[in-house]
Amino acid sequence: MQQAKQHMNIWTILSLFFISIILIPNLLIGIQFFTEPNENWEHIKHYLLQDYIYNTTVILLFTAIATTIIGTTLAWFVTIYDFPLKRFFKWGLILPLAIPPYIGAYAYHGILNYTGVIQTTLRNSFDIQVNQAYFNIMSIQGAVFIFTLFLYPYVYTITKTFFQNQSASLIENATLLGSGSTSTFFRVALPLSQAAIIGSVTLVILEVLNDYGVVSYFGIQTFSTAIFRTWYGMKDLDSALKLAGLLMFIVIIVLMLEKVLRGRKKYSYASTKVRPVQPKRLKGWKAWAITGYCSFIFGIAFIIPLAQLIQWGLMTYETIWSPQFLTLAKNSIFVAGVASLIIVVIALIIANYTRLHDSIFVKIISRVTTLGYSIPGAAIAIAIITIFITLDSVLLNIYSTLQIDSQFILRTSLVMLVSAYIIRFLAIGFNSIETGYEKIGNSFTEASRLLGSSTIRTFFKVDLPLMKSAIFSGFILVFVDILKELPLTLFLQPFNFATLATQAYKYANDERVQEASIASLFIILISGISIFIFHRLLEKEAK
Repeated sequence: MQQAKQHMNIWTILSLFFISIILIPNLLIGIQFFTEPNENWEHIKHYLLQDYIYNTTVILLFTAIATTIIGTTLAWFVTIYDFPLKRFFKWGLILPLAIPPYIGAYAYHGILNYTGVIQTTLRNSFDIQVNQAYFNIMSIQGAVFIFTLFLYPYVYTITKTFFQNQSASLIENATLLGSGSTSTFFRVALPLSQAAIIGSVTLVILEVLNDYGVVSYFGIQTFSTAIFRTWYGMKDLDSALKLAGLLMFIVIIVLMLEKVLRGRKKYSYASTKVRPVQPKRLKGWKAWAITGYCSFIFGIAFIIPLAQLIQWGLMTYETIWSPQFLTLAKNSIFVAGVASLIIVVIALIIANYTRLHDSIFVKIISRVTTLGYSIPGAAIAIAIITIFITLDSVLLNIYSTLQIDSQFILRTSLVMLVSAYIIRFLAIGFNSIETGYEKIGNSFTEASRLLGSSTIRTFFKVDLPLMKSAIFSGFILVFVDILKELPLTLFLQPFNFATLATQAYKYANDERVQEASIASLFIILISGISIFIFHRLLEKEAK
């Protein structure tokens, strides 16, 4: 703290203010967990908590295993080999990330249920009656299937980037020593990429913990559904906070396991002359086998659910496409755009402060910015509700004292929702901005300061022009995540305000899943375009 005082300026003050906004909700959840329990909590603890823990753990474990296998193998094939359609699959395999898991769940349930295309075709064309148990996706196994399909791109993207940056000599030396492709993968590539794989799988786990749409639609009892039911069904904020505290405890365990599994092993190059891996040209059945594998994953993770949504969209667009739908689209774009812009500005301020000062305190600030993304949306929502209820009480007392007739209540405004988005997604914007600052370095900033420019003038005249790509990338990533976000929006959206995500969930929850298709397609379209633009930006920077 003493070091912070030595550099007290506008950057320090703003950084500390924004960091406190992130810390307060998380501290509230931790403190509330140790308060006196009520009768509802005793009931939950004795009769329901075991199911929440079991279901959540099973889904996390098997999703982590499945995404690791699929994401890592795809990354290896795309990096090491040259095969038909590789250029397309290189970025196409990222596209399933544009489909939120809850939308994928709606699509696959529609495909597999009794009135779906598969069973209808079997009955009408082949006179085959099937056992419904084999087509029941609304189960824990079905949830694992859905999460795997739409979250494996996290593992694929991060691991592929790591493989591409490896020295070709490592692979060549293993080959010269008699190691085949499979042996090289298990004995060389996997050990070297351990940190990348574990880090990406941790992101998958955090996304699963944050999910509410899939488990709610499938009727699976997890912590997210429990928090939602306790708050909305029982109107019991105290018990909801305790469940949020337990969920935070699970997150802490996951993050600790990540550190342990990563270990202290670090790999670095012994030479600055690093030759990247050159893909090996495959021919014959091996080339088509890998193409078939990539096509199969891409097909079930993107083409099939997209085709089902398009079919539903063609059936229902005349009834759904209306001024009300356009309002939903405007709401989604507006709230995502405003929150993304604020997050990027905050990330610029904090990242600029942390790069200009080197101390333990600054490192702590850098770590705190990632805290919000580690906490599931349901937990953040409960903490935000508690804080804003308190703030409203204070404001009403002030209005009464000053005899001001005001109807402005924070918890019924977009302020609460945008605040939650900032806490949840600041880490994504900060990581992008911090990476951008690392690339441009401090030399231009120092030169500007030596020429007499103030820190603020330097920031606007020197830093911002150099940071355009990082700022745009950070904005895109945050925008896409907010556009798809469901738990926070469901919890905190004001009255008479809905987004495409919440409207799609409402239709699906009312057994009107076909009507959910237009909103879902709009989300996928915007997300897909944004992901493609982001991919192109990364390719330009790599050249």
